[in-house]
Amino acid sequence: MAIGIIESLDHEARGITRLEGKAVFVDGALPGETVEYASFRRKPSYELAHLVRVLKPSSARQVPKCRYFGVCGGCTMQHMDPAAQMAAKQRVLEDGLWHIGRVRPEQILPPIQGAPWGYRHRARLAVRKLPDNGGMLIGFHERRSSYIADMQTCEILPPHVSALLLPMRELFDALTIAERLPQVEIAVGEQCTALLLRILEPLKAKDELLLRNFADQHDVVFYLQAKGPDSIYRFYPLPGPRLSYTLPEFDLEFDFRPTDFTQVNHAVNRVLVRRALRLLDPQPGERIADMFSGLGNFTLPIARSGATVLGIEGSEALVQRGRESAAANNICTTAGTEVLLGSVEFAVANLFECTEKSLAALGRFDKMLIDPPREGAIELVNALGADAPRRIVYVSCNPATLARDAAVLVREKGYRFVAAGAVNMFPHTSHVESIAVFERP
Repeated sequence: MAIGIIESLDHEARGITRLEGKAVFVDGALPGETVEYASFRRKPSYELAHLVRVLKPSSARQVPKCRYFGVCGGCTMQHMDPAAQMAAKQRVLEDGLWHIGRVRPEQILPPIQGAPWGYRHRARLAVRKLPDNGGMLIGFHERRSSYIADMQTCEILPPHVSALLLPMRELFDALTIAERLPQVEIAVGEQCTALLLRILEPLKAKDELLLRNFADQHDVVFYLQAKGPDSIYRFYPLPGPRLSYTLPEFDLEFDFRPTDFTQVNHAVNRVLVRRALRLLDPQPGERIADMFSGLGNFTLPIARSGATVLGIEGSEALVQRGRESAAANNICTTAGTEVLLGSVEFAVANLFECTEKSLAALGRFDKMLIDPPREGAIELVNALGADAPRRIVYVSCNPATLARDAAVLVREKGYRFVAAGAVNMFPHTSHVESIAVFERP
């Protein structure tokens, strides 16, 4: 064991100290603390360590609310005050922009954050039948382990979902296919809560009756998945409330399937969309591109402004649902070459294979919103030509790929890096989302 002073946090929320010039990453340690630690993995340039004892605590240290913290891998920062968590994520963003991209924004935007508990409206929980009639486990995986945490409650799930964990154990244990049910995916909508069961064997009549009774008793909707995503179907109840989320500020409602990508934090997503639209500042008559548009989370609000917007997405299924949402929300779709104010169109394209020629074929855009997955949008930003949009709003879920792409935009494409700020979509985790703005003269 050794004693060290924690200098900072890394991108996984581990405290960093140094031993003879070597970086030591200490789980559970906070900046400014003096701690005793024990290394469990030693490499030539770094060590990984467990926290043994806090000798001098940080003022940001707090007692974790969840009794499973430290075992469950769902959260890594519950021992840190929420305000300090937000500040740490902002530092991760700024450090990444500078150390990876060698770029700095002209302005740091106020952070976007919301309620720290009960926020997670999407979750994939592992399920395991214990041997010798030991019952069932349902939960997130343990930290750095394939084992399932023995969770009876979860503070980051909505309270009514947390309250389902023990009843679901009893239900799954009673199924004849209990050993062939590896996971349950939870999706909470405005009107209903969906439970998607991944089943490796067909349900028996007894199983179907148990699911129906559970759905009626706990007011949930069951979906089943026997194979790939195309095999998902709504099992019970068939008629009933829709699985959807809303953006009330824009008078929008989006239907989605349990496995469709939607933001896990509905409240923060609403603020994020509002911020993105304010920064993008769409105007009637402008032509705007929404790249990696998904269900249209940003596309449809842009159309509400009176702009003409094209949503580009790689998934044909998501594009179809975007079109259906546009129709359901009474947003016009473009008709041939006719330009309609406040209209929207969706198209399927693989933006990871984007070229200057393929991008130019889409026509000229006044502005662009980019919301890529963790891989970022390097092919897209490299494809921007002389007639590129004058303003780009970039929503990122990975500070490293944002920094890489920002460097291209600034040094190769002639954009000013106007502003950037952190978004706390996942409180108590090390996950950092952000939003950035770039403009051309």
